[in-house]
Amino acid sequence: MDGTVLIADDDRTIRTVLTQALTRAGCRVHATGSLAQLSKWVEEGRGDLVITDVMMPDGNGIDRIPAIREARPDLPVIVISAQNTIVTAIRATEAEAFEYLPKPFDLPDLMAKANQALSRRPRKSDPMPDPLPVPREAADPAMPLIGHAPSMQALFRMVARVLNADLPVIIAGEAGVGKTTIARSFHELSDRRDRGLAVLTSSDAGEDAIARAADKARGGTIVIENPAGFDASAQARLIGLIEAMESGPDRAQAPRVVATTGADPQSDVAGGRLRSDLYYRLAGVTVSVPPLRARVDDILPLAAHLLARAAAQGLPERMLSDEAASLLRAHPFPGNVRELENMMRRLALTASGAAISLSEMREALTQQTGHRAPPPAPSSASGPAPQAPEPTGQPSLPQAGSRLSDSVEAHLQRYFDLHGDALPPPGLYDRILREVERPLLQVALDATGGNQLRCADLLGINRNTLRKKLTELNIEVTRRRKLM
Repeated sequence: MDGTVLIADDDRTIRTVLTQALTRAGCRVHATGSLAQLSKWVEEGRGDLVITDVMMPDGNGIDRIPAIREARPDLPVIVISAQNTIVTAIRATEAEAFEYLPKPFDLPDLMAKANQALSRRPRKSDPMPDPLPVPREAADPAMPLIGHAPSMQALFRMVARVLNADLPVIIAGEAGVGKTTIARSFHELSDRRDRGLAVLTSSDAGEDAIARAADKARGGTIVIENPAGFDASAQARLIGLIEAMESGPDRAQAPRVVATTGADPQSDVAGGRLRSDLYYRLAGVTVSVPPLRARVDDILPLAAHLLARAAAQGLPERMLSDEAASLLRAHPFPGNVRELENMMRRLALTASGAAISLSEMREALTQQTGHRAPPPAPSSASGPAPQAPEPTGQPSLPQAGSRLSDSVEAHLQRYFDLHGDALPPPGLYDRILREVERPLLQVALDATGGNQLRCADLLGINRNTLRKKLTELNIEVTRRRKLM
């Protein structure tokens, strides 16, 4: 790797580690905690690549990109940020950043992106328009679109890429994942945001209602919620509307169509609930929203965000105790983010102190599911059953003389009992393995002082396998240099 890299980050540790890594790779590095100093270097003609944080003491790194592009059109910029929201991803894309990496990021990944940026010089030198202003309501949507999980980052990148494309969009996902919020984001964050927004539901899909929606959304956006729930005549009217917008004399002012569907819209087509000709008119781009159980590491950051937002709206300030957080993280959330949001608002109102306790969290989960978890069954057929410890959301230590498998079985039984007569959500095998892997790796790493070679030997696995697992599970290891 060859070139001069300019680094702007207010975290001294990140500046130090990046400087060392890039220097070892053959680069020359200038690092600063100030955007003003970064701008001075750029204006002086220094640097072949910029790596900048977003939230800096003297400004916003993304807001500085247009000035960098004006002074040095061929200078690539990599944005790194702990603000893992859809707005950050969209603004980085609109500003034509070479790459956007959410924190925490893997150092090898950033090094690979830096190498790509340096090897592709010079870059396209078209003048860069000012980034779109983000409306206040889009920056704090009704359902928070935040998340570091790879699946959410992939979603953010997809939305950013097609935000202003002249294509219809399907947003697919389970109930409660935030599909309507994403649909509205396609309007509120796009260059159509000053035009009309209309929402069509199956309860209001008469001929007059569809015509009024098209007129209201002229040049803007029409959101169709669950088209599979529309009756046959309403679906036919939607097809007629789309055809008229695509081929009519006023097509330059035609609104963009965004539809929200279940997780598998093609199954609606196969089942006869959604007309195939309507589906193919809607599916210009399909954005799939992952369920909350598929991004377990986002549960606690989302909960903290929701509690902070509740406090900003006048509810008491609350935080999760460690025990309550562990129990919350283990919940499967069949209602997804909407379920989490309702639970956090209820706890903000009802908790007795600033820190939400284990018992308060357990009671909230019981109210949510309608089933109280019974004590585990005795592990022996003879003699009195041992007193079951209070569940904490983490596996308890096995009783003296008992097997670890007995403790695991008891906790799994609690989990099944929590769902009453219903089965847990699909994907249980991978979900349970992930919950077991994480504490196993963390304990093994602690026992070996963070030495990955010794840890891999202790576990009896290849070091590369260990590193892959640490990446997949987002486990922070100092020696691994996973940067916050």
